[in-house]
Amino acid sequence: MKGIASILALASVATAHYVFPSLVVGGADTGAWKNVRQWTGYQSNGPVTDVTKLDIRCNVGAASKSVSTIDVAAGSTLGFTAKSSITHPGPLQVYMAKVPAGQTAATWDGAGDVWFKIYAVGPKFGTSLTWPAQGSTVVNFKIPASVPSGEYIVRIESIALHSASAANGAQFYISCGQINVTGGGSATLPKGVAFPGAYKPTDPGLMLNIYYPVPTTYSLPGPEVWSG
Repeated sequence: MKGIASILALASVATAHYVFPSLVVGGADTGAWKNVRQWTGYQSNGPVTDVTKLDIRCNVGAASKSVSTIDVAAGSTLGFTAKSSITHPGPLQVYMAKVPAGQTAATWDGAGDVWFKIYAVGPKFGTSLTWPAQGSTVVNFKIPASVPSGEYIVRIESIALHSASAANGAQFYISCGQINVTGGGSATLPKGVAFPGAYKPTDPGLMLNIYYPVPTTYSLPGPEVWSG
């Protein structure tokens, strides 16, 4: 009986967690782990909690993983599926990083101050905080129309804050997809941030009690959103 109880407890934890296994291009799911790097231990649905480790970039072992790269038009809507849904409260953010000349999305690990934020959604305030991303099964966002053509890594993160009262309590649910932007513009990309390096465990958007006293402000971690 004790063994069965342990198995059920583990299953319950895995069910409460979630992954972003596939891209949504042109409104269609492109298939699990086809254009999204499959990270080590993805079956556990477990989070990353240490923002100082390489795992914060694309999840466990995924910086060195490779999948197929899919064409996405500049200015179009791109999405990630969330399996089974985003169950925890917290913000959701999306970053892009342009692949350097001479490399491809399939071979590049995303190192350096190269990540710029293109989408973020934080809380709504009231008698309690509500989080618009919570409960989502698909997260959609726009690729900036002025972003230059070429290959990119796209990084999504859902930051769960239900246990974030202490340092390293925030849980990061992360995936990285590989895209080739077509029909792009001529914008100069903003100075980026590095993962690891962009966040500290004690950043105000990562270490806080979201329940009591109810916050009246919230600072998203990382740089401002760049819209082109």
